Amino acid sequence: MFERLIRFAIAQRWLVLLAVAAMAALGVYNYQRLPIDAVPDITNVQVQVNTPAPGYSPLETEQRVTFPIETLMAGLPGLEQTRSLSRYGLSQVTVVFKDGTDIFFARQLVGERLQQARAQLPAGVAPAMGPVSTGLGEIYLWTVEAQPGAKKPDGTPYTPADLREIQDWIVKPQLRNVPGVAEINTIGGYAKEYHVAPDPQRLASHGLTLRDVVAALERNNGNAGAGYIERRGEQLLVRAPGQVRS
Repeated sequence: MFERLIRFAIAQRWLVLLAVAAMAALGVYNYQRLPIDAVPDITNVQVQVNTPAPGYSPLETEQRVTFPIETLMAGLPGLEQTRSLSRYGLSQVTVVFKDGTDIFFARQLVGERLQQARAQLPAGVAPAMGPVSTGLGEIYLWTVEAQPGAKKPDGTPYTPADLREIQDWIVKPQLRNVPGVAEINTIGGYAKEYHVAPDPQRLASHGLTLRDVVAALERNNGNAGAGYIERRGEQLLVRAPGQVRS
């Protein structure tokens, strides 16, 4: 058999050389398109469901948040397994699908089940899916700092709250437009807040409770619109701005 193969290769040497050249060209073509990674990502197809539950102990989080979500995820097409983590004030359910399942199809299935889960969860608890990323998704860390002596337009120096505002309203929105960026997490700084510190004794003297203060703040922190007035071909908007500014 080997003698026949050798005789054929000698007799049809041009055909053999052409076949070898074609195989070499095919190898070079595939080599240029071969994905190479120093740390290959072997993460399976999974969707994470994160649910903040402020004030809930790990046991309460497991019973009232994690268990209902896990139960509703059962029976999904292509489901391989579900695993969960219940901590103080946080529930995390990981839904793992079989290899080859389209990640966006999997997220659509999970999103449909989450719509049903919201009706079974406690009031104020809202589950949300994590970004489309893997364990190797965190690729870059940066800090927002002010140069020594830098001041704001009003002449005051930058505070941690100002740097956090720059990160949230300037840096973060622009980086979200970069192709391939799934999520940007902000750590540190001070988020801008308005604090209301009522005096319990004065509230009691007026016959009011903390619930009354919260209701009054909600009613007075909003804009109200009353349509518009047409006059001489112009429209004049009628509105009452009432959002908190200071």
